[in-house]
Amino acid sequence: DDDDDDDDDDDDDYGPCHSECGERGCDGPDAEHCLSCVHFSLGSLRSGRACVSHCPPGHYEDAASRRCKRCYKGCEKCSGPSAGDCLSCRRGFYLNTLNSSCTDICPPGCFADEGESTQNCLKCQDGCRTCLRLADRCTACRGGYSLAGMTCVPECTDGTFVRLEDMTCSRCHSSCKTCTGPGREECIQCAEGFLQQEWQCVQACTPGFYSAEAEGVPHRICQRCEENCLNCSGPGTSCTQCKADYSLIRKTSEEVFCETVKSNRLCERKFYRQFCCRTCLMNG
Repeated sequence: DDDDDDDDDDDDDYGPCHSECGERGCDGPDAEHCLSCVHFSLGSLRSGRACVSHCPPGHYEDAASRRCKRCYKGCEKCSGPSAGDCLSCRRGFYLNTLNSSCTDICPPGCFADEGESTQNCLKCQDGCRTCLRLADRCTACRGGYSLAGMTCVPECTDGTFVRLEDMTCSRCHSSCKTCTGPGREECIQCAEGFLQQEWQCVQACTPGFYSAEAEGVPHRICQRCEENCLNCSGPGTSCTQCKADYSLIRKTSEEVFCETVKSNRLCERKFYRQFCCRTCLMNG
């Protein structure tokens, strides 16, 4: 009978292992008593190990060793042990989306995007050295860019202009030295050998304009002739050809202007004889 009692005591020492224990079994009923794991082992010999189905925050699952290994400092989720293996960060850290690392301060060229569940360092718009809360709200620009409001625009060289659609420098029309767009009527200053006539640069002034210098402008410009002049040699009363139904009248040797004198009809009626004579003299 005593032998039977001993067998009953031995039976009390046996029971099922935890469901996370592997083929090697266990030496107790809990996950900490497993000798091998079905999924992953968490902890160390010093601190104690336990078998788990998924690794907790701050750890990643190493499938080769079936162990939960620690992420790099600041990482909440990661795919490996390195600083650039972070997938999300602990509170107080930002995920730098450019290199998948966690940092407490976003680097230059990035801004802190604080969402409800994530905190990321997102890239500022191209050209921004620093930006505020949004990618296109620049507060300082990189070299080669200038701040216009809260936008960094390229500092385009002569002969080019800023394309706002993609913030790049594109070529002006060949007649422009500087411009606001690609067309010949979008010049600000003219290229060498061109004159500025209204909003375009020309090689010679068109009829109704004359070449002149203008204060503060580095090249000559085409100024409009006086009213009723078709062509002129300069400002004021210096007409050389009149519009239709106007006649060329010389007041002095330097003053020539256009008047509405229809010579034949007026002369036939003997009106404005003085005008008629002047007109005839000028026409030879």
